[in-house]
Amino acid sequence: MKFICKYSYIIFAAFIALLGIFSSSFANAQEKTQQEVTLRLHQFLPSTSTIPQDAIAPWAKRIEEKSAGRIKIELYPSMQLGGSPPQLFDQAKSGVADIIWTVLGYTPGRFPKAEVFETPFMVTNAEATSMAFQTYVERYAMDEFASVKLIAVHTHGAGLFHTKTPIERLEDLKGMKIRGGSRIINNMLENLGAEPIGMPVPAVPEALSRGVIDGTTIPWEVTMALKTSELVKNHTGFSGENGLYTQTFALVMNKKSYENLPDDLRTIIDEESGIEIAAQFGAAMDRADIISEQYAKDLGNNIIVLEGEEAERWKQAAQITIDEWIEQTPKGQMLYDAAKSLVEKYSNESAY
Repeated sequence: MKFICKYSYIIFAAFIALLGIFSSSFANAQEKTQQEVTLRLHQFLPSTSTIPQDAIAPWAKRIEEKSAGRIKIELYPSMQLGGSPPQLFDQAKSGVADIIWTVLGYTPGRFPKAEVFETPFMVTNAEATSMAFQTYVERYAMDEFASVKLIAVHTHGAGLFHTKTPIERLEDLKGMKIRGGSRIINNMLENLGAEPIGMPVPAVPEALSRGVIDGTTIPWEVTMALKTSELVKNHTGFSGENGLYTQTFALVMNKKSYENLPDDLRTIIDEESGIEIAAQFGAAMDRADIISEQYAKDLGNNIIVLEGEEAERWKQAAQITIDEWIEQTPKGQMLYDAAKSLVEKYSNESAY
């Protein structure tokens, strides 16, 4: 009888201990479920620029609302956390920032497969091209983002020239010092006869003011933030569906910052990732293109649209940039064809 009682006591004690473990685990799980997280988002433009104001801020607000305030996103514009724009991707990789938005072309050679979207006359509008770019990356280039949690990629609309003297013919570009924002764009400028000057976009106003450059390649969207239309009076673009070039952007998150979130908060981040976010960022660019172009017109600036035989001359001169990318990139022709096909697909769908 004493043995039975002793045995029962041991079982009871073990049960109580086990119950304590379960209770502690439940409490820890419940605490994790209610966890509040602050994420720092770092990027290189002023907060009043198009993407920070009209895409990033609404995106952050949606996440905060969906999480009932358990995720707080602090916005750090204009490199307020330190470093330079080319260092942003590594800041997300290392955890200096939890989330970053950056231009992929600021780190030449790091995203070779993504570069295809910067090749000449690939872009249509920003929304359709961004959807194509997101789909392309998910299918063919996720290895280039393996070190981070990819939220979305996107592009801007058709890039064009903004110059002190007008560009009306291909020969007018010869010898001009023109700012380019990436390796591919600088290659294109050189092949078109210009002298490319690489620099991040925030450096453009000072470079124009001091005469370091004669002009810049940027989309209409960013001209108001940079006061480009006050600094130069000539703007040259192309007729037809495809613009001269675009640049590629990415919104990415530190892997540990993402993986350390409770399951329900990770789900919210996942819901605010992917092609719909790419489309929203692209659409913000498109809206700003219209506003900024009208602003330049209201200033009385010279808006030049190249078309017909002259536009065809530019396309032929720019073809070498495409051929070089295809030759230098493994499976280059397949990737180029895939990108062109996706841009055409989403552009046709957006036309209806």
